[in-house]
Amino acid sequence: METVGPAAFADLITKQSMAGQPVTYVVNNPLLPWVADVATDMGIPCAVLWVQSCAVFSTYYHYHHGLVEFPTETNPNISVCLPGIPTMTPEEIPSFLQPSANSKPFKSLSKAILEQFRNMDKVSRVFVNSFTELEPEAIDAIAKYVQLIPVGPLVEPEANSGSTIRGDLIKATDGCLEWLDTQAPQSVIYISLGSLCAFTKEEMTEIAYELTTNGRPFLWVVRPDSRELLPQGFLEEVKGRGMVVGWSPQDSVLNHNSTGCFLTHCGWNSMLWLLFDTLRLELNVGVRLKGPVQRNALHAAIEGVMGGQDAEAIKEHAAKWKEAGKTALSKGGSSDRNIQAFVDEVMKRATAF
Repeated sequence: METVGPAAFADLITKQSMAGQPVTYVVNNPLLPWVADVATDMGIPCAVLWVQSCAVFSTYYHYHHGLVEFPTETNPNISVCLPGIPTMTPEEIPSFLQPSANSKPFKSLSKAILEQFRNMDKVSRVFVNSFTELEPEAIDAIAKYVQLIPVGPLVEPEANSGSTIRGDLIKATDGCLEWLDTQAPQSVIYISLGSLCAFTKEEMTEIAYELTTNGRPFLWVVRPDSRELLPQGFLEEVKGRGMVVGWSPQDSVLNHNSTGCFLTHCGWNSMLWLLFDTLRLELNVGVRLKGPVQRNALHAAIEGVMGGQDAEAIKEHAAKWKEAGKTALSKGGSSDRNIQAFVDEVMKRATAF
């Protein structure tokens, strides 16, 4: 795409101008960094929409520009200290910045992610799928390098999964939501660990053991290529109480009244859906589970969230962040103001032509 994209994009902008509809601003996906090059060369301001958190942006930015020291293959035990972000231990650093990311199969993907930062100096601002109240310190700390503009959370909690165009690469299994309708409020354990996480047969067995023995209903997303790792007889043993699917409409599942616990890899979309739909995870709204997965630790984490002594505090924190996210998006909220300010600027530029 980088071979033919720049010329095609420049041609499109030229045609728009000749048709009397000049492009006044460009907002692009950061995975297409050449878009900013073309826009700058043609005198058009450009912004980027970053769909992860401000903290993750700052982490990648500092890594790409060599502003702080990160773990290496020869020195893998370095903790990373970034302004505005709590100190990260080596295992807390994003996977694509780990020394192991230099090996296959993630080397090319890691390179593509870091390539996004080669020309950030050409963009006027970076829109972020977050909200100011969630990450004020991270936003302020990176401001001397890049202007981050929170415009999130970019979720649609009221969307009907049956009538909404979805961007999932895998079709969600039919019947998930109907099955949830038959379960008691906040009773279901929902397990979805992302499309990149790879688990050993032993770890899958540990998860299956906990789901078999704890007696709670569950919805477990297991990719088709991992289904063979399930213990023999597991599906028969949990039939009627649990549902194992290849993919699920995650936003709708997290918004369902029956979902009471979310076991997740902490992808950012999962985090935002979770906060917006009043479930519980990080930011004092969950329990950290360290790998490799072990049944006793998993049991303690699930029970701690579902009914332990910290469960009520977790729910209260989740409710607080849910309301903060809704307020940010509501009229006059921080994200709403940021979006409106950008629209006003674009309109002002358009009328100047």
